[in-house]
Amino acid sequence: MSVNIPQCQNLDQQVNSVIKLLLQESSLRSQDLSAVRTSLEKAISPRFEIVFAGAFSAGKSMLINALLGRELLYSAQGHATGTICYIEYAATPSDEKVVLTFLSEVEIREQVHELCQTLGLSTPGNLHEIEEAKGLQEAAKTLYEQEGGESRNQRAKRAKALEQLLAGFVANRDKINAHNNTILSMGEIADNGVDSASLYARRSQNSAVIKKIEYYCHHPLLEDGNVIIDTPGIDAPVQRDTQIAYDKIEHSDTSAVVCVFKTAANGELTSEETQLLERIQNNSGIRDRVFYVFNYIDATWYDDQLKNCLNRHLNTQFSSSDRVYKTSGLLGFYGELIRQTHGSDRWGLDSIFAKGNLSNPEAEETPKFIVEFNNYFFTSGQLSRSSFPITPAIGYADTHQEKYLQILNAHGYNLMEQLVLDSGIDQFRDDITRYLTEDRRPQLFQALAEDLRPVCISLRSYYLQNWWDLENQPKEIDAIKDLQLRQLSQDLKTIGDEFEQYIKAHLNHTVASNENAIYERDFRNLQRKMIERLDTLIQKFSVGEAYKRAQSNHPNSAVVPLLAILAEAFYSLSDDLKATLVESCESLVANFFQQLTEQVHQADFYHHLYRLLGNDGGIDATLNQLHRKVHDAVISAAQTECGAYVRETPEFYAEGTVPHFQLRQTLREACNSADYQGMVEAEPAIRQLLKIDFEKKVKRTVLRHFRTVINLTLNDNLQVGAKHQSGAIFSQYEMARANLAKTLEQEAEEKLEDNHKLQEQIKQKIDAYNDSVIAINDCLVAMGLGRGKLPDIKDTDFDPVFNYQQPAFTEPSYNYNLEDDQETSSEIVDAEFTPTEKNPVMSE
Repeated sequence: MSVNIPQCQNLDQQVNSVIKLLLQESSLRSQDLSAVRTSLEKAISPRFEIVFAGAFSAGKSMLINALLGRELLYSAQGHATGTICYIEYAATPSDEKVVLTFLSEVEIREQVHELCQTLGLSTPGNLHEIEEAKGLQEAAKTLYEQEGGESRNQRAKRAKALEQLLAGFVANRDKINAHNNTILSMGEIADNGVDSASLYARRSQNSAVIKKIEYYCHHPLLEDGNVIIDTPGIDAPVQRDTQIAYDKIEHSDTSAVVCVFKTAANGELTSEETQLLERIQNNSGIRDRVFYVFNYIDATWYDDQLKNCLNRHLNTQFSSSDRVYKTSGLLGFYGELIRQTHGSDRWGLDSIFAKGNLSNPEAEETPKFIVEFNNYFFTSGQLSRSSFPITPAIGYADTHQEKYLQILNAHGYNLMEQLVLDSGIDQFRDDITRYLTEDRRPQLFQALAEDLRPVCISLRSYYLQNWWDLENQPKEIDAIKDLQLRQLSQDLKTIGDEFEQYIKAHLNHTVASNENAIYERDFRNLQRKMIERLDTLIQKFSVGEAYKRAQSNHPNSAVVPLLAILAEAFYSLSDDLKATLVESCESLVANFFQQLTEQVHQADFYHHLYRLLGNDGGIDATLNQLHRKVHDAVISAAQTECGAYVRETPEFYAEGTVPHFQLRQTLREACNSADYQGMVEAEPAIRQLLKIDFEKKVKRTVLRHFRTVINLTLNDNLQVGAKHQSGAIFSQYEMARANLAKTLEQEAEEKLEDNHKLQEQIKQKIDAYNDSVIAINDCLVAMGLGRGKLPDIKDTDFDPVFNYQQPAFTEPSYNYNLEDDQETSSEIVDAEFTPTEKNPVMSE
């Protein structure tokens, strides 16, 4: 189905209009729009990229060949497709072509280096040295032969990949640029035929050095922008190949994924296959557009254990999906081709399987399909012997080819029909074809509608709720005035409560959460100033100055005891630190109340109160009074705190402590002589003694104790003051009533005008919303998705006989097939989205 439907031409503009309307409303902006944008991009994109992903040898290329009915991609066991392949539409058969993009020499060197490191081989210094490259190639070949072949383990696969990479470089040196990627068409290299590209782009020689292959084919499956992409195996021995696969799976351009598993052949999902399923979920552009293909189903025909393992996986991990397929790509693809042959060309031996047309001319003489076909006929247990008996002629055949010919000569097209049916290819191809050509676009549009529906419901609810809120407001000036006066008492109570809650929140922000930056800065300054001041006082302490002060207090004595010197020092340091703490506290408290007052002035309740009273109702006076009370209390606490510094700490005299030892030593040194000089010599020791004692006191104050004192002072005073002011605001009803009487007439007129303007604005937004939604719905109906229409806003939503407490639109559930939906817009019942209850305001 083409996207060129008239009703859908402007879909992106209409969806973006709805998104823009949502983003205009601040209360709705938090809604996640990523899914809407992604689904819109997918719905309007001219391309639809469907990626085939899975392990190497899972059969991805063979399944693509089966989809297109031609041997387009090279397919073989092992490390077959190392490049990413794009298959796009060619308008006519003559437009078909293949374009090859080669790796640069830099990229090849990186791969060689990576493989050599993992294999423990020396990296070649120069790839252009033929002998050196060939020597490394031989070493890689020896490695994988020692491992028993490339399919045995990762080491063997890496060795095989290295051999092929070197062989490809040697064979294609003329096409490989040092730094850039060479791009050539198949016609510039060899035969221009698209089908011949599979011969050229094989892994063993050329594909190893090809970065990308682009096929342009004339096939109806590709016509509507469908692009089939074949990726390298997710278990690739070359890390680059694995990353190519996952990068494409997770790319925003990828719209669907076909996961191809080898579970039917090995019995379990590998760790790489499990990771693949997880990585698919990371791409929001894929959603549920995932097809699960269990290839090699023919392996379960011969092994009941494999069959049971596969059924267990299908019944547990994949039971919820209806896009699960069991296939044999090999039997189905070649079975389809042979249905178009006949006995005259020996059922394809002279055409399809002629050596010149083989995908791999190096393979054994008997094609793998013929061996598997013979096994299918004789031992698979899929065939009824009454319908397809083993005739004597068949039984006497010796070679695989002879048996093949005898079987088909005996049973012909009927047997091939049964083979293709058993292979599951028909169902897989039919379902993929139907999805890409018929269901793809309707389902993309349905996904868009589902993602957009919550946005529409939110907008619809928001517009109608706001419209009805305004509609239910009084329409007359006297009614508005009466309403304002009736609400006055409640308004004052609300303002008072808001002021009280604001003070509590500010206290919590400052005291409990420590999130007030200004308060935290001021307290850090207090701490710093106290500690710096103590250091300065200790450094500047002078025994001489202390001696003079002590002697002046006792003029009759010519000798001053050391204890008097210490006492003077204790008094002096305590007084000086007290002044510093008081100064810092004054600054901290002043800044706290200045910040609080400024923030209160900016609060909505403060402006509302000014409108009602003509003044602030005493808030500023209360804050000033609280400032004075807190200031006095904190200063008193600071003076008391530092006044205690005069008293020595208990450790000062404790036996065995440093201060006690320092005191004794200082006393002993100072008392060695009776003159002033002995005390001067003890000055460093006295300083050390003061430092030991005062540091403990100051740190206790600034690091542990005094902040609690300030916080409690703020908290106790402001809580009480805010509660008292809240009551004071509520008690000013008569003053507010008298003030409002002067302004209500004008305010009522302004209120009516504002309400009218707001309703007009909402109506304009509703009109814009309806224009977009109705256009989107027309597109959905044209796509056959009438049941998935988005909710618009109808005239009945504005009818006062209906209630609009909540928007009366609920998201419908959908469970239908696209083929069943033939509704048109006229068949959608409008009442599906309309309210049904009476409006309580209008009823009153």
